[in-house]
Amino acid sequence: MEERLWNHCENTLTPSSNVADKPLSLQTLASVSSLITNPSTSDPTIFAIFQTLTSSLQLSHDPLLLRHLLKLLSDLAVHRPHLSHLVFNSVRAHSLLSTDSTRLAAESLSVLASVAEHDRTLVSAMDELDGDLFVSLCFRPCVSVRSWLLSNADRFRVRPYLLLTVMLGFTKDPYPNVRRVALDGLVKLSKSIVCDDRGVIEGCYCRAVELLHDMEGCVRAAAIRAVSGWGQMLIVSNQDGDKTYWSDALFVQLCSMVRDMSMEVRVEAFEALGMVKMVSDDILLQTLSKKVLVILKEKKSLGHCTSKQFEISASSAAGAFVHGLEDEFYEVRRSACYSMRTFPILSDEFAGEALNLLMDMLNDDSMVVRLQALETMHHMATCDCLKVQETHMHMFLGTLVDSDTLIRSAARKILRVMKLPNLEMFKSYIDGLIKNLEIYPQDEVDVFSVLFNIGRNHGKFAACIVQEVSQEIDPRGEKLSFNSVKVAAWLVLAISASLSHDQHSCNIPPRIYSYAVTLLGRISRALSDVMNPNTLLTYLSLCSRSTSSSDTEFRKEESFLPVIKGDIPTYASIEMISYSGVPLRQISDAPSEIHSQKMWEPRELVETQFLEYQPELHDEVVTKYMKLIPANIEGVWPLIQSGCMVEVLRTFRSCKDELTTFTTDSHGSAGALAFMLQYIRVVKLLAKVWVHFLPERKVCSYGMGELHLLLGKLDRSLREMRYRFMGLSKEEELHVLELILLSCILRLSKVEVCCHHATLKKLSYYNFTCRISM
Repeated sequence: MEERLWNHCENTLTPSSNVADKPLSLQTLASVSSLITNPSTSDPTIFAIFQTLTSSLQLSHDPLLLRHLLKLLSDLAVHRPHLSHLVFNSVRAHSLLSTDSTRLAAESLSVLASVAEHDRTLVSAMDELDGDLFVSLCFRPCVSVRSWLLSNADRFRVRPYLLLTVMLGFTKDPYPNVRRVALDGLVKLSKSIVCDDRGVIEGCYCRAVELLHDMEGCVRAAAIRAVSGWGQMLIVSNQDGDKTYWSDALFVQLCSMVRDMSMEVRVEAFEALGMVKMVSDDILLQTLSKKVLVILKEKKSLGHCTSKQFEISASSAAGAFVHGLEDEFYEVRRSACYSMRTFPILSDEFAGEALNLLMDMLNDDSMVVRLQALETMHHMATCDCLKVQETHMHMFLGTLVDSDTLIRSAARKILRVMKLPNLEMFKSYIDGLIKNLEIYPQDEVDVFSVLFNIGRNHGKFAACIVQEVSQEIDPRGEKLSFNSVKVAAWLVLAISASLSHDQHSCNIPPRIYSYAVTLLGRISRALSDVMNPNTLLTYLSLCSRSTSSSDTEFRKEESFLPVIKGDIPTYASIEMISYSGVPLRQISDAPSEIHSQKMWEPRELVETQFLEYQPELHDEVVTKYMKLIPANIEGVWPLIQSGCMVEVLRTFRSCKDELTTFTTDSHGSAGALAFMLQYIRVVKLLAKVWVHFLPERKVCSYGMGELHLLLGKLDRSLREMRYRFMGLSKEEELHVLELILLSCILRLSKVEVCCHHATLKKLSYYNFTCRISM
């Protein structure tokens, strides 16, 4: 079948048989293409196809046939790599590279570039092609070929400075599409080349500024991108002068384009504004006011270029963001909201004024704009620049009951990281979340999770609210149904207050935690990312038996948490939240009251005591070794990087043996020794993981499954370090968080390529926790 099909195609492809009145059929082309792409086609047939295509390429003069032949040869080189050199040499040696047909010459050059991209051994052969060929094709009359060559110039390995000259020259081409492509080429060059010649940088920048006034909107949009790229290079190249002045000049130049008549240009202008990293306060404030400020009336003109025709007044920035937020097109309003996220960190006054404008955008008709405004506010909150006032509350609380799910979710996302200044505002936001829950019951899991987060961040406020409503949280009461969403929300708030950074949980009546047990299923689903149901049940049972008067004695009880034995990570593994020095209520070992005896089988469970970390003052030997062991581990790191695992494991074993020889009666010193043993275990696991990231010549190959298991063990050991030991200093907590972040990054790099969302979420959480701790 294969031979018969090829014989038919060969007769059709032969130039002598392909007469003018019998054009090449699509069926023949499809048949040859199927033979090339079919992996079952025999090598003799493939080689016969290559010979026929090459012969036809040399003998045929039909432009249409030649284009099809080039496409088939390109496919042949891609699907049959062993023929790539033969195809490359055949096309390069053919006279098409010097033909009068510009389109065919460009397609030949494209085939050569495509073959070289798939076979990197041909890169040097591609370099041998003279850049003059590319330039000569660009100067031929065919406009479409010229545009295509300029937009794909990076494929042809043209010398950077030759390409820069060509791109700069074609910015004056009479055809707007060519000017646009040339400007985009300049943008690519600004990101890929290292240019120390300030004159060249200034020339490219000034040419882009000149084209900001082009008649065509697509050219002006490309000019904005070029102004942004080369303007940033001009700022960096200014070693001696004031970088703020040059950055202000770029910012104002971009602001002058936000009122352009083209919507595309306005969008590009705001996107470019968001890339400027340094702006003066007075110019920033001017963008929020249409009225020119007095200080800017006295300011001299700004400009990067030596020519005065490119100077621009600082007052050109007047009301830039206001105009963007009032634009008739939602794309412009969305872009303006997005670009505003860069600047609140530069100016507190700008942050306050910008927040007023963003709050107004929450009434926008477009859901996309409202969502972007909320995302910008979330970015401000993570940078600690969001100062919400009482005047904003009504507008913001309205988003919690918005009809769109994405809007409600974005608003709750802000509340997770928002810092509230007083109890009244805290109450208002809690009421808003409860109202959200009453109107949209499907949001329960996320609302409970947000309540837990803001309760932990504002423990004092949460405890006050729980105390106020404690009489209403009573199954015997007639005022409120015990199964109402309000009661469930208040119970979540009570749990969060007991685990907050503020020590106010002792004022919460223990019976509250007993009531929470009855809603364990609903609450545990919301807190699944921080603790599993078994841990939550044990903790609630513990807190329900404690009293404020016996709190000190209660902490001294010896107790343990059920933990799955072994190091393989499972969803049942305990992942407790951090209490940052506030001890999690120790969970007493009363299995008869909570679990059946079967749960406590020694083969399935191990003891996990919550230990005081700080050693006693008289344990000088313990303190000495606590300082010595990290120093030894630091010295071992070069061995880990070189893959010398035998020496590394021997060193870890020696450190562990030394620690196990200590005996102490001190509660704190015992915890310190346990912490150091756990630290050694973590670094040992990290070393085993690191081996998988070394070059293959240094280590033998390992399976992906083994790496996944090691990362699981490392994650679990790090969680135990973070949640088991009380009394860690801020530096020690930050060090543990850094190790957790490293573990997440290693997992993203190697394992969770297909399911990286969970790791990215965890990475974002721990990254934010690090910033809060600092």
